[in-house]
Amino acid sequence: MTTTEPADPESVTGSTTAVIRRGLAAIPAIREGLALTVVLALLGGVGRLAVPVLIQQVIDRGLSTGHISSGRLLGLSAVAALVVLVTAVVNWASLARLAIASERALFDLRVSAFTHVHRLSVAYHSAETRGKLVSRVTSDVETLSMFLQWGGIAWLVNGAIMLAALAGMAFYDVGLTLVTVVLTVPLLLLVRVVVGRLGPAHTAVRVRVAELLTVISETIQGAAVIRSYGVVEPSLRRTTTSIHRWRDSKIRAGYLGGLLFSLADLFAVVIVVGVVAVGLAIGPSTGNSAGELVAFILLVTLFLAPITEFTQVIDFTQSAVAGWRRVLALLDIDEDIAEPVDGRQLPPDPPGVVVENVVFGYPGAGVTLDDVSFEVPAGHQVVLVGATGSGKTTLTKLIARLADPDRGRILIGGVDVREIATDSLRSRLVVVPQEPFLFDTTVEENVRYGRPSATRAEIEHAFRELGAETFLAGLPHGLDTPVGQRGESLSAGERQLVALARAHVADPACLILDEATSAVDPEIELTLIKALRRLTAGRTSVTVAHRLAVAEQADEVMVLEGGRLVERGRHDDLLVADGVYAGLYHSWRQATVEASP
Repeated sequence: MTTTEPADPESVTGSTTAVIRRGLAAIPAIREGLALTVVLALLGGVGRLAVPVLIQQVIDRGLSTGHISSGRLLGLSAVAALVVLVTAVVNWASLARLAIASERALFDLRVSAFTHVHRLSVAYHSAETRGKLVSRVTSDVETLSMFLQWGGIAWLVNGAIMLAALAGMAFYDVGLTLVTVVLTVPLLLLVRVVVGRLGPAHTAVRVRVAELLTVISETIQGAAVIRSYGVVEPSLRRTTTSIHRWRDSKIRAGYLGGLLFSLADLFAVVIVVGVVAVGLAIGPSTGNSAGELVAFILLVTLFLAPITEFTQVIDFTQSAVAGWRRVLALLDIDEDIAEPVDGRQLPPDPPGVVVENVVFGYPGAGVTLDDVSFEVPAGHQVVLVGATGSGKTTLTKLIARLADPDRGRILIGGVDVREIATDSLRSRLVVVPQEPFLFDTTVEENVRYGRPSATRAEIEHAFRELGAETFLAGLPHGLDTPVGQRGESLSAGERQLVALARAHVADPACLILDEATSAVDPEIELTLIKALRRLTAGRTSVTVAHRLAVAEQADEVMVLEGGRLVERGRHDDLLVADGVYAGLYHSWRQATVEASP
Protein backbone atom coordinates (compact mmCIF):
# COMPACT_ATOMS: atom_id res chain seq x y z
CA MET A 1 0.00 0.00 0.00
CA THR A 2 1.55 3.26 -1.14
CA THR A 3 1.88 6.19 1.22
CA THR A 4 2.52 8.76 -1.50
CA GLU A 5 -0.53 10.97 -1.76
CA PRO A 6 -1.55 12.24 -5.23
CA ALA A 7 -1.57 16.00 -5.64
CA ASP A 8 -4.90 17.65 -6.33
CA PRO A 9 -4.55 20.61 -8.70
CA GLU A 10 -8.33 21.10 -8.63
CA SER A 11 -8.48 22.22 -5.00
CA VAL A 12 -8.28 25.66 -3.43
CA THR A 13 -5.24 26.33 -1.28
CA GLY A 14 -5.06 27.91 2.16
CA SER A 15 -5.09 26.85 5.78
CA THR A 16 -7.76 24.56 7.21
CA THR A 17 -9.27 27.48 9.15
CA ALA A 18 -9.42 29.65 6.03
CA VAL A 19 -11.11 26.90 4.00
CA ILE A 20 -13.69 26.27 6.74
CA ARG A 21 -14.40 30.00 7.01
CA ARG A 22 -14.92 30.27 3.26
CA GLY A 23 -16.98 27.10 3.17
CA LEU A 24 -19.35 28.25 5.90
CA ALA A 25 -19.76 31.60 4.17
CA ALA A 26 -20.91 29.71 1.05
CA ILE A 27 -23.78 28.00 2.92
CA PRO A 28 -25.65 30.67 4.93
CA ALA A 29 -28.45 28.19 5.73
CA ILE A 30 -26.21 26.54 8.33
CA ARG A 31 -26.18 29.77 10.35
CA GLU A 32 -29.97 30.02 10.67
CA GLY A 33 -30.86 29.55 14.35
CA LEU A 34 -27.25 28.65 15.10
CA ALA A 35 -27.09 30.76 18.28
CA LEU A 36 -29.89 28.75 19.94
CA THR A 37 -28.33 25.49 18.77
CA VAL A 38 -24.98 26.45 20.29
CA VAL A 39 -26.61 27.41 23.59
CA LEU A 40 -28.44 24.07 23.74
CA ALA A 41 -25.25 22.16 22.92
CA LEU A 42 -23.29 24.04 25.59
CA LEU A 43 -25.99 23.40 28.20
CA GLY A 44 -26.05 19.73 27.28
CA GLY A 45 -22.27 19.44 27.49
CA VAL A 46 -21.48 21.53 30.55
CA GLY A 47 -24.54 20.22 32.40
CA ARG A 48 -22.80 16.88 32.84
CA LEU A 49 -20.29 18.53 35.17
CA ALA A 50 -22.95 18.73 37.88
CA VAL A 51 -22.95 14.96 38.34
CA PRO A 52 -19.43 14.67 39.91
CA VAL A 53 -20.32 17.42 42.40
CA LEU A 54 -23.51 15.63 43.44
CA ILE A 55 -21.62 12.34 43.84
CA GLN A 56 -19.00 14.08 45.97
CA GLN A 57 -21.76 15.39 48.26
CA VAL A 58 -23.27 11.93 48.65
CA ILE A 59 -19.90 10.35 49.50
CA ASP A 60 -18.61 13.00 51.89
CA ARG A 61 -21.86 13.81 53.68
CA GLY A 62 -23.41 10.42 53.82
CA LEU A 63 -21.42 7.35 52.95
CA SER A 64 -18.19 8.50 54.67
CA THR A 65 -19.85 9.83 57.83
CA GLY A 66 -23.03 7.79 57.82
CA HIS A 67 -24.97 10.98 58.76
CA ILE A 68 -27.20 11.32 55.68
CA SER A 69 -30.88 10.60 55.71
CA SER A 70 -32.43 8.32 53.17
CA GLY A 71 -34.61 11.24 52.05
CA ARG A 72 -31.58 13.42 51.33
CA LEU A 73 -29.85 10.54 49.55
CA LEU A 74 -32.91 9.99 47.36
CA GLY A 75 -33.12 13.73 46.73
CA LEU A 76 -29.52 13.97 45.56
CA SER A 77 -29.99 10.87 43.40
CA ALA A 78 -33.14 12.35 41.89
CA VAL A 79 -31.33 15.60 41.10
CA ALA A 80 -28.53 13.64 39.43
CA ALA A 81 -31.04 11.62 37.39
CA LEU A 82 -32.86 14.83 36.40
CA VAL A 83 -29.58 16.44 35.29
CA VAL A 84 -28.77 13.40 33.15
CA LEU A 85 -32.27 13.43 31.62
CA VAL A 86 -32.27 17.15 30.89
CA THR A 87 -28.80 17.05 29.32
CA ALA A 88 -29.89 14.10 27.14
CA VAL A 89 -32.98 15.99 25.92
CA VAL A 90 -30.99 19.17 25.30
CA ASN A 91 -28.32 17.23 23.41
CA TRP A 92 -31.01 15.57 21.27
CA ALA A 93 -32.56 18.96 20.49
CA SER A 94 -29.23 20.47 19.45
CA LEU A 95 -28.30 17.46 17.30
CA ALA A 96 -31.72 17.45 15.60
CA ARG A 97 -31.45 21.16 14.82
CA LEU A 98 -27.95 20.68 13.43
CA ALA A 99 -29.04 17.73 11.26
CA ILE A 100 -31.90 19.74 9.73
CA ALA A 101 -29.74 22.84 9.18
CA SER A 102 -26.90 20.81 7.66
CA GLU A 103 -29.16 19.02 5.17
CA ARG A 104 -30.64 22.35 4.10
CA ALA A 105 -27.15 23.78 3.73
CA LEU A 106 -25.93 20.78 1.70
CA PHE A 107 -29.02 21.07 -0.51
CA ASP A 108 -28.25 24.74 -1.17
CA LEU A 109 -24.58 23.95 -1.87
CA ARG A 110 -25.42 21.21 -4.36
CA VAL A 111 -27.90 23.48 -6.14
CA SER A 112 -25.32 26.27 -6.25
CA ALA A 113 -22.69 23.90 -7.65
CA PHE A 114 -25.03 22.47 -10.30
CA THR A 115 -26.21 25.96 -11.27
CA HIS A 116 -22.63 27.15 -11.55
CA VAL A 117 -21.69 24.18 -13.75
CA HIS A 118 -24.53 25.01 -16.14
CA ARG A 119 -23.26 28.59 -16.43
CA LEU A 120 -19.80 27.51 -17.54
CA SER A 121 -18.99 27.46 -21.23
CA VAL A 122 -18.50 24.53 -23.55
CA ALA A 123 -14.74 25.21 -23.35
CA TYR A 124 -14.74 24.24 -19.68
CA HIS A 125 -16.94 21.18 -20.24
CA SER A 126 -14.67 20.05 -23.05
CA ALA A 127 -11.66 20.15 -20.73
CA GLU A 128 -13.27 18.63 -17.61
CA THR A 129 -14.28 14.98 -17.33
CA ARG A 130 -17.85 14.16 -16.35
CA GLY A 131 -16.77 11.85 -13.54
CA LYS A 132 -14.85 14.63 -11.82
CA LEU A 133 -17.80 17.00 -12.15
CA VAL A 134 -20.16 14.41 -10.70
CA SER A 135 -17.72 13.82 -7.84
CA ARG A 136 -17.54 17.51 -6.97
CA VAL A 137 -21.27 18.06 -6.73
CA THR A 138 -22.13 14.74 -5.06
CA SER A 139 -19.53 12.83 -3.03
CA ASP A 140 -17.31 15.87 -2.35
CA VAL A 141 -20.31 17.74 -0.97
CA GLU A 142 -21.33 14.69 1.06
CA THR A 143 -18.01 14.77 2.96
CA LEU A 144 -19.30 17.90 4.71
CA SER A 145 -22.27 16.10 6.25
CA MET A 146 -20.72 14.79 9.49
CA PHE A 147 -18.75 17.98 10.03
CA LEU A 148 -21.84 20.15 9.70
CA GLN A 149 -24.08 17.85 11.74
CA TRP A 150 -21.73 17.67 14.70
CA GLY A 151 -18.04 18.04 13.94
CA GLY A 152 -18.07 21.82 13.58
CA ILE A 153 -19.97 22.67 16.75
CA ALA A 154 -18.10 19.95 18.65
CA TRP A 155 -14.97 22.12 18.56
CA LEU A 156 -16.82 24.76 20.56
CA VAL A 157 -18.79 22.46 22.86
CA ASN A 158 -15.92 20.12 23.68
CA GLY A 159 -13.62 23.06 24.24
CA ALA A 160 -16.13 24.52 26.72
CA ILE A 161 -16.46 21.15 28.49
CA MET A 162 -12.68 20.83 28.82
CA LEU A 163 -12.31 24.32 30.24
CA ALA A 164 -15.19 23.82 32.69
CA ALA A 165 -13.84 20.41 33.75
CA LEU A 166 -10.36 21.91 34.18
CA ALA A 167 -11.77 24.68 36.37
CA GLY A 168 -13.62 22.10 38.49
CA MET A 169 -10.49 20.01 38.83
CA ALA A 170 -8.48 23.06 39.93
CA PHE A 171 -11.18 23.85 42.51
CA TYR A 172 -10.65 20.47 44.12
CA ASP A 173 -6.88 20.12 43.70
CA VAL A 174 -4.49 22.37 41.75
CA GLY A 175 -1.59 19.91 42.08
CA LEU A 176 -3.48 16.98 40.60
CA THR A 177 -4.76 19.28 37.86
CA LEU A 178 -1.19 20.12 36.86
CA VAL A 179 -0.34 16.39 36.87
CA THR A 180 -3.27 15.78 34.51
CA VAL A 181 -2.19 18.55 32.15
CA VAL A 182 1.43 17.34 32.07
CA LEU A 183 0.33 13.79 31.27
CA THR A 184 -1.89 15.13 28.47
CA VAL A 185 0.90 17.00 26.63
CA PRO A 186 2.48 13.90 24.96
CA LEU A 187 -0.93 12.91 23.63
CA LEU A 188 -1.44 16.33 22.06
CA LEU A 189 2.00 16.18 20.42
CA LEU A 190 1.29 12.76 18.91
CA VAL A 191 -2.14 13.95 17.70
CA ARG A 192 -0.48 16.87 15.93
CA VAL A 193 1.87 14.53 14.06
CA VAL A 194 -0.94 12.23 12.92
CA VAL A 195 -3.21 15.14 11.90
CA GLY A 196 -0.43 16.45 9.66
CA ARG A 197 -0.70 13.25 7.64
CA LEU A 198 -4.48 12.86 7.88
CA GLY A 199 -5.29 15.94 5.76
CA PRO A 200 -3.35 14.78 2.67
CA ALA A 201 -4.79 11.28 3.13
CA HIS A 202 -8.35 12.61 2.89
CA THR A 203 -7.39 14.75 -0.12
CA ALA A 204 -6.09 11.57 -1.77
CA VAL A 205 -9.46 9.89 -1.17
CA ARG A 206 -11.29 12.74 -2.94
CA VAL A 207 -8.87 12.54 -5.91
CA ARG A 208 -9.28 8.77 -6.19
CA VAL A 209 -13.09 9.04 -5.99
CA ALA A 210 -13.11 11.50 -8.90
CA GLU A 211 -10.82 9.21 -10.91
CA LEU A 212 -13.00 6.17 -10.17
CA LEU A 213 -16.23 7.93 -11.17
CA THR A 214 -14.60 9.01 -14.42
CA VAL A 215 -13.49 5.46 -15.24
CA ILE A 216 -16.87 3.95 -14.32
CA SER A 217 -18.73 6.58 -16.36
CA GLU A 218 -16.58 5.95 -19.44
CA THR A 219 -16.82 2.18 -19.04
CA ILE A 220 -20.62 2.20 -18.79
CA GLN A 221 -21.11 4.64 -21.67
CA GLY A 222 -18.63 2.77 -23.83
CA ALA A 223 -19.86 -0.71 -22.95
CA ALA A 224 -20.93 -1.50 -26.53
CA VAL A 225 -17.55 -0.44 -27.96
CA ILE A 226 -15.68 -2.40 -25.28
CA ARG A 227 -17.58 -5.59 -26.06
CA SER A 228 -17.52 -5.17 -29.82
CA TYR A 229 -13.72 -4.77 -29.89
CA GLY A 230 -13.15 -7.56 -27.40
CA VAL A 231 -11.36 -5.38 -24.86
CA VAL A 232 -13.43 -6.36 -21.84
CA GLU A 233 -10.40 -7.66 -19.94
CA PRO A 234 -8.24 -4.51 -20.39
CA SER A 235 -11.24 -2.36 -19.48
CA LEU A 236 -11.86 -4.48 -16.41
CA ARG A 237 -8.20 -4.18 -15.40
CA ARG A 238 -8.37 -0.41 -15.75
CA THR A 239 -11.51 -0.24 -13.61
CA THR A 240 -10.09 -2.66 -11.05
CA THR A 241 -6.88 -0.63 -10.81
CA SER A 242 -8.89 2.51 -10.15
CA ILE A 243 -10.94 0.71 -7.49
CA HIS A 244 -7.74 -0.55 -5.85
CA ARG A 245 -6.31 2.96 -5.73
CA TRP A 246 -9.50 4.28 -4.16
CA ARG A 247 -9.52 1.38 -1.68
CA ASP A 248 -5.89 1.98 -0.72
CA SER A 249 -6.51 5.68 -0.15
CA LYS A 250 -9.54 4.86 2.02
CA ILE A 251 -7.52 2.32 3.99
CA ARG A 252 -4.75 4.81 4.65
CA ALA A 253 -7.20 7.51 5.77
CA GLY A 254 -9.00 4.96 7.94
CA TYR A 255 -5.71 3.74 9.38
CA LEU A 256 -4.67 7.24 10.40
CA GLY A 257 -8.12 8.03 11.77
CA GLY A 258 -8.13 4.79 13.77
CA LEU A 259 -4.60 5.48 15.03
CA LEU A 260 -5.68 8.90 16.20
CA PHE A 261 -8.66 7.51 18.13
CA SER A 262 -6.64 4.62 19.59
CA LEU A 263 -3.89 6.95 20.84
CA ALA A 264 -6.44 9.15 22.56
CA ASP A 265 -8.19 6.15 24.10
CA LEU A 266 -4.90 4.65 25.33
CA PHE A 267 -3.64 7.90 26.82
CA ALA A 268 -6.99 8.48 28.51
CA VAL A 269 -6.58 5.23 30.43
CA VAL A 270 -2.95 5.99 31.26
CA ILE A 271 -3.81 9.49 32.48
CA VAL A 272 -6.69 8.30 34.69
CA VAL A 273 -4.51 5.55 36.20
CA GLY A 274 -1.72 8.06 36.77
CA VAL A 275 -4.06 10.57 38.47
CA VAL A 276 -5.55 7.85 40.67
CA ALA A 277 -2.10 6.64 41.69
CA VAL A 278 -0.84 10.13 42.50
CA GLY A 279 -4.09 11.03 44.21
CA LEU A 280 -3.99 7.99 46.49
CA ALA A 281 -0.32 8.64 47.24
CA ILE A 282 -0.67 12.29 48.20
CA GLY A 283 -4.33 12.40 49.08
CA PRO A 284 -3.91 12.12 52.90
CA SER A 285 -1.30 14.89 52.94
CA THR A 286 -3.44 17.30 50.93
CA GLY A 287 -6.54 16.74 53.01
CA ASN A 288 -8.69 15.68 50.07
CA SER A 289 -11.68 13.66 51.13
CA ALA A 290 -12.73 10.44 49.43
CA GLY A 291 -15.64 12.23 47.82
CA GLU A 292 -13.39 14.99 46.48
CA LEU A 293 -10.95 12.46 45.02
CA VAL A 294 -13.80 10.56 43.33
CA ALA A 295 -15.24 13.84 42.00
CA PHE A 296 -11.80 14.83 40.71
CA ILE A 297 -11.37 11.53 38.87
CA LEU A 298 -14.82 11.88 37.31
CA LEU A 299 -13.90 15.40 36.21
CA VAL A 300 -10.69 14.01 34.70
CA THR A 301 -12.75 11.58 32.61
CA LEU A 302 -14.97 14.48 31.50
CA PHE A 303 -11.83 16.45 30.62
CA LEU A 304 -10.39 13.56 28.60
CA ALA A 305 -13.61 12.50 26.86
CA PRO A 306 -13.60 15.55 24.56
CA ILE A 307 -9.99 14.83 23.61
CA THR A 308 -10.99 11.32 22.52
CA GLU A 309 -13.99 12.76 20.69
CA PHE A 310 -11.75 15.39 19.15
CA THR A 311 -9.87 12.64 17.34
CA GLN A 312 -13.10 11.72 15.53
CA VAL A 313 -13.97 15.37 15.00
CA ILE A 314 -10.52 15.96 13.50
CA ASP A 315 -11.17 13.08 11.10
CA PHE A 316 -14.54 14.60 10.10
CA THR A 317 -12.93 18.02 9.76
CA GLN A 318 -10.04 16.88 7.57
CA SER A 319 -12.42 14.93 5.34
CA ALA A 320 -14.75 17.93 5.10
CA VAL A 321 -11.90 20.32 4.31
CA ALA A 322 -10.66 18.00 1.54
CA GLY A 323 -14.14 18.00 0.01
CA TRP A 324 -14.61 21.73 0.58
CA ARG A 325 -11.37 22.54 -1.23
CA ARG A 326 -12.65 20.82 -4.37
CA VAL A 327 -16.19 22.24 -4.20
CA LEU A 328 -14.91 25.77 -3.57
CA ALA A 329 -12.45 25.38 -6.45
CA LEU A 330 -15.42 24.60 -8.70
CA LEU A 331 -17.35 27.63 -7.44
CA ASP A 332 -14.23 29.78 -7.95
CA ILE A 333 -14.17 29.09 -11.69
CA ASP A 334 -15.16 32.31 -13.42
CA GLU A 335 -18.44 32.21 -15.26
CA ASP A 336 -17.17 32.83 -18.77
CA ILE A 337 -20.76 32.97 -20.00
CA ALA A 338 -21.91 35.86 -17.82
CA GLU A 339 -25.55 36.87 -17.66
CA PRO A 340 -25.76 40.43 -19.04
CA VAL A 341 -26.98 43.22 -16.80
CA ASP A 342 -30.33 44.44 -18.12
CA GLY A 343 -30.15 41.88 -20.93
CA ARG A 344 -32.01 42.74 -24.10
CA GLN A 345 -34.94 40.74 -25.46
CA LEU A 346 -35.01 39.31 -28.99
CA PRO A 347 -38.03 40.16 -31.14
CA PRO A 348 -40.33 37.30 -32.26
CA ASP A 349 -39.39 37.65 -35.95
CA PRO A 350 -36.53 35.58 -37.45
CA PRO A 351 -33.31 37.49 -36.75
CA GLY A 352 -30.29 38.00 -38.92
CA VAL A 353 -26.95 36.58 -37.72
CA VAL A 354 -23.66 38.43 -38.15
CA VAL A 355 -20.24 36.93 -37.35
CA GLU A 356 -17.52 39.57 -37.17
CA ASN A 357 -13.81 38.72 -37.08
CA VAL A 358 -14.32 35.84 -34.66
CA VAL A 359 -11.26 34.16 -33.17
CA PHE A 360 -11.60 31.24 -30.73
CA GLY A 361 -9.46 28.46 -29.29
CA TYR A 362 -9.98 25.78 -26.67
CA PRO A 363 -7.59 25.83 -23.69
CA GLY A 364 -4.33 24.15 -24.66
CA ALA A 365 -5.56 23.33 -28.17
CA GLY A 366 -4.51 26.33 -30.24
CA VAL A 367 -6.75 28.41 -32.49
CA THR A 368 -9.91 26.66 -33.71
CA LEU A 369 -11.47 29.63 -35.53
CA ASP A 370 -9.31 32.34 -37.08
CA ASP A 371 -10.85 35.68 -38.12
CA VAL A 372 -14.17 34.29 -39.39
CA SER A 373 -16.74 36.79 -40.71
CA PHE A 374 -20.04 36.35 -42.56
CA GLU A 375 -23.69 37.36 -42.44
CA VAL A 376 -26.89 35.33 -42.49
CA PRO A 377 -29.86 37.48 -43.52
CA ALA A 378 -33.07 37.04 -41.55
CA GLY A 379 -35.02 33.99 -42.66
CA HIS A 380 -32.16 32.54 -44.74
CA GLN A 381 -30.80 29.02 -44.52
CA VAL A 382 -27.01 28.77 -44.43
CA VAL A 383 -25.04 25.53 -44.45
CA LEU A 384 -21.53 25.14 -43.02
CA VAL A 385 -19.33 22.51 -44.64
CA GLY A 386 -15.71 21.51 -44.23
CA ALA A 387 -13.48 18.64 -43.29
CA THR A 388 -13.46 17.26 -39.77
CA GLY A 389 -11.77 19.70 -37.41
CA SER A 390 -12.36 22.73 -39.60
CA GLY A 391 -14.31 24.52 -36.83
CA LYS A 392 -17.92 24.07 -38.00
CA THR A 393 -19.35 22.77 -34.72
CA THR A 394 -17.36 25.25 -32.66
CA LEU A 395 -18.78 28.11 -34.74
CA THR A 396 -22.36 26.98 -34.09
CA LYS A 397 -21.63 26.82 -30.36
CA LEU A 398 -20.43 30.41 -30.42
CA ILE A 399 -23.56 31.54 -32.28
CA ALA A 400 -25.68 29.81 -29.64
CA ARG A 401 -23.49 31.38 -26.93
CA LEU A 402 -22.40 28.10 -25.43
CA ALA A 403 -19.03 29.87 -25.40
CA ASP A 404 -17.82 33.39 -26.12
CA PRO A 405 -15.21 34.21 -28.79
CA ASP A 406 -11.74 35.22 -27.71
CA ARG A 407 -11.92 38.12 -30.16
CA GLY A 408 -14.57 39.51 -32.44
CA ARG A 409 -18.30 39.38 -31.87
CA ILE A 410 -21.53 37.72 -32.95
CA LEU A 411 -24.76 39.66 -33.45
CA ILE A 412 -28.25 38.20 -33.52
CA GLY A 413 -30.97 40.54 -34.63
CA GLY A 414 -28.41 43.34 -34.61
CA VAL A 415 -27.58 42.79 -30.92
CA ASP A 416 -24.28 41.45 -29.57
CA VAL A 417 -25.10 37.97 -28.30
CA ARG A 418 -23.37 38.84 -25.01
CA GLU A 419 -25.98 41.56 -24.41
CA ILE A 420 -29.03 39.34 -24.98
CA ALA A 421 -30.85 38.04 -21.90
CA THR A 422 -30.18 34.31 -21.58
CA ASP A 423 -33.85 33.35 -21.28
CA SER A 424 -34.66 35.33 -24.44
CA LEU A 425 -31.75 33.78 -26.35
CA ARG A 426 -32.65 30.23 -25.31
CA SER A 427 -36.33 30.70 -26.20
CA ARG A 428 -35.68 32.25 -29.64
CA LEU A 429 -32.65 30.17 -30.66
CA VAL A 430 -32.60 26.38 -30.46
CA VAL A 431 -29.68 24.01 -31.03
CA VAL A 432 -30.06 20.48 -32.37
CA PRO A 433 -26.63 18.90 -31.74
CA GLN A 434 -24.80 16.30 -33.76
CA GLU A 435 -25.72 13.59 -31.29
CA PRO A 436 -29.10 14.60 -29.81
CA PHE A 437 -29.34 13.75 -26.14
CA LEU A 438 -32.49 11.88 -25.20
CA PHE A 439 -33.48 11.30 -21.59
CA ASP A 440 -34.47 7.91 -20.21
CA THR A 441 -38.19 8.48 -20.54
CA THR A 442 -40.86 8.41 -23.27
CA VAL A 443 -40.82 10.02 -26.70
CA GLU A 444 -43.49 12.47 -25.54
CA GLU A 445 -41.54 13.62 -22.49
CA ASN A 446 -38.36 14.00 -24.53
CA VAL A 447 -40.13 16.23 -27.04
CA ARG A 448 -41.70 18.23 -24.22
CA TYR A 449 -38.22 19.36 -23.10
CA GLY A 450 -38.51 21.78 -26.02
CA ARG A 451 -41.47 23.48 -24.35
CA PRO A 452 -42.66 22.05 -21.00
CA SER A 453 -46.18 23.44 -21.52
CA ALA A 454 -46.65 21.62 -24.86
CA THR A 455 -49.77 19.45 -24.98
CA ARG A 456 -49.91 15.91 -26.35
CA ALA A 457 -51.85 17.18 -29.35
CA GLU A 458 -49.17 19.79 -30.08
CA ILE A 459 -46.46 17.12 -29.92
CA GLU A 460 -48.37 14.88 -32.34
CA HIS A 461 -48.85 17.91 -34.60
CA ALA A 462 -45.08 18.54 -34.55
CA PHE A 463 -44.38 15.06 -35.96
CA ARG A 464 -47.04 15.55 -38.66
CA GLU A 465 -45.62 18.96 -39.62
CA LEU A 466 -42.18 17.39 -39.98
CA GLY A 467 -43.56 14.58 -42.15
CA ALA A 468 -42.58 12.02 -39.50
CA GLU A 469 -46.05 10.64 -38.71
CA THR A 470 -45.09 7.29 -40.23
CA PHE A 471 -42.14 7.03 -37.83
CA LEU A 472 -44.42 7.86 -34.90
CA ALA A 473 -47.04 5.31 -35.99
CA GLY A 474 -44.35 2.64 -36.22
CA LEU A 475 -43.29 2.98 -32.59
CA PRO A 476 -44.59 0.18 -30.30
CA HIS A 477 -46.47 2.59 -28.02
CA GLY A 478 -46.46 5.77 -30.06
CA LEU A 479 -45.58 8.81 -27.96
CA ASP A 480 -45.53 6.60 -24.86
CA THR A 481 -42.63 4.51 -26.19
CA PRO A 482 -39.63 4.53 -23.79
CA VAL A 483 -36.43 5.55 -25.59
CA GLY A 484 -33.97 4.03 -23.10
CA GLN A 485 -30.83 5.62 -21.72
CA ARG A 486 -29.57 8.28 -24.13
CA GLY A 487 -32.21 7.04 -26.60
CA GLU A 488 -30.44 3.72 -27.15
CA SER A 489 -33.68 1.91 -28.11
CA LEU A 490 -33.95 4.17 -31.18
CA SER A 491 -31.69 4.35 -34.22
CA ALA A 492 -29.48 7.38 -34.83
CA GLY A 493 -31.94 8.78 -37.39
CA GLU A 494 -34.93 8.18 -35.12
CA ARG A 495 -33.19 10.02 -32.29
CA GLN A 496 -32.64 12.95 -34.63
CA LEU A 497 -36.33 12.96 -35.59
CA VAL A 498 -37.29 13.18 -31.91
CA ALA A 499 -34.78 16.01 -31.48
CA LEU A 500 -36.25 17.86 -34.49
CA ALA A 501 -39.75 17.46 -33.04
CA ARG A 502 -38.42 18.88 -29.79
CA ALA A 503 -37.08 21.88 -31.69
CA HIS A 504 -40.41 22.26 -33.53
CA VAL A 505 -42.49 22.54 -30.36
CA ALA A 506 -40.02 25.12 -29.04
CA ASP A 507 -41.00 27.27 -32.05
CA PRO A 508 -37.70 29.19 -32.29
CA ALA A 509 -36.97 32.09 -34.61
CA CYS A 510 -33.43 30.82 -35.26
CA LEU A 511 -32.15 27.23 -35.56
CA ILE A 512 -28.65 25.82 -35.16
CA LEU A 513 -28.48 22.31 -36.61
CA ASP A 514 -25.24 20.39 -36.14
CA GLU A 515 -24.73 17.54 -38.64
CA ALA A 516 -28.39 16.69 -38.54
CA THR A 517 -28.13 14.15 -41.38
CA SER A 518 -24.86 12.42 -40.51
CA ALA A 519 -24.59 8.81 -39.33
CA VAL A 520 -28.14 7.77 -40.32
CA ASP A 521 -29.46 4.87 -42.38
CA PRO A 522 -30.53 5.66 -45.97
CA GLU A 523 -34.18 4.77 -45.35
CA ILE A 524 -34.64 7.56 -42.85
CA GLU A 525 -32.34 10.13 -44.48
CA LEU A 526 -35.03 11.33 -46.89
CA THR A 527 -37.46 11.72 -43.99
CA LEU A 528 -34.86 13.73 -42.11
CA ILE A 529 -34.10 15.98 -45.07
CA LYS A 530 -37.82 16.66 -45.56
CA ALA A 531 -38.21 17.34 -41.82
CA LEU A 532 -35.28 19.76 -41.92
CA ARG A 533 -36.74 21.67 -44.84
CA ARG A 534 -40.07 22.01 -43.09
CA LEU A 535 -38.49 22.96 -39.78
CA THR A 536 -36.24 25.64 -41.25
CA ALA A 537 -38.90 27.16 -43.51
CA GLY A 538 -39.49 30.77 -42.50
CA ARG A 539 -36.72 30.63 -39.88
CA THR A 540 -33.12 31.74 -39.83
CA SER A 541 -30.97 28.61 -39.73
CA VAL A 542 -27.32 27.63 -39.66
CA THR A 543 -26.78 23.95 -40.44
CA VAL A 544 -23.59 21.91 -40.22
CA ALA A 545 -23.57 19.15 -42.83
CA HIS A 546 -21.21 16.43 -43.97
CA ARG A 547 -23.77 14.79 -46.21
CA LEU A 548 -24.02 17.59 -48.70
CA ALA A 549 -27.54 16.92 -49.97
CA VAL A 550 -28.68 19.60 -47.51
CA ALA A 551 -26.24 22.11 -49.02
CA GLU A 552 -27.85 21.76 -52.47
CA GLN A 553 -30.97 23.59 -51.27
CA ALA A 554 -29.30 26.18 -49.01
CA ASP A 555 -29.48 29.91 -49.64
CA GLU A 556 -25.72 30.03 -49.10
CA VAL A 557 -22.91 27.62 -48.32
CA MET A 558 -20.00 28.59 -46.07
CA VAL A 559 -16.84 26.50 -46.49
CA LEU A 560 -14.41 26.28 -43.55
CA GLU A 561 -10.88 24.94 -43.74
CA GLY A 562 -8.38 25.01 -40.87
CA GLY A 563 -10.60 27.35 -38.87
CA ARG A 564 -10.89 29.95 -41.66
CA LEU A 565 -13.75 30.78 -44.02
CA VAL A 566 -12.25 29.99 -47.44
CA GLU A 567 -15.32 29.92 -49.72
CA ARG A 568 -18.94 31.05 -49.71
CA GLY A 569 -21.77 31.09 -52.21
CA ARG A 570 -24.61 29.00 -53.61
CA HIS A 571 -24.12 25.31 -54.26
CA ASP A 572 -24.08 25.56 -58.07
CA ASP A 573 -21.71 28.52 -58.08
CA LEU A 574 -19.24 26.77 -55.76
CA LEU A 575 -19.25 23.68 -57.97
CA VAL A 576 -18.42 25.84 -60.98
CA ALA A 577 -15.59 27.51 -59.02
CA ASP A 578 -14.05 24.03 -58.58
CA GLY A 579 -12.48 24.89 -55.23
CA VAL A 580 -12.55 23.29 -51.78
CA TYR A 581 -16.32 22.82 -51.79
CA ALA A 582 -16.31 21.14 -55.18
CA GLY A 583 -13.71 18.67 -53.93
CA LEU A 584 -15.75 17.90 -50.81
CA TYR A 585 -18.94 17.51 -52.83
CA HIS A 586 -17.45 15.16 -55.41
CA SER A 587 -15.86 13.04 -52.66
CA TRP A 588 -19.23 12.81 -50.90
CA ARG A 589 -21.02 11.84 -54.13
CA GLN A 590 -18.42 9.17 -54.85
CA ALA A 591 -18.74 7.76 -51.33
CA THR A 592 -22.52 7.73 -51.69
CA VAL A 593 -22.35 5.81 -54.96
CA GLU A 594 -19.90 3.28 -53.54
CA ALA A 595 -22.09 2.77 -50.48
CA SER A 596 -25.18 2.10 -52.61
CA PRO A 597 -26.12 -1.58 -53.12
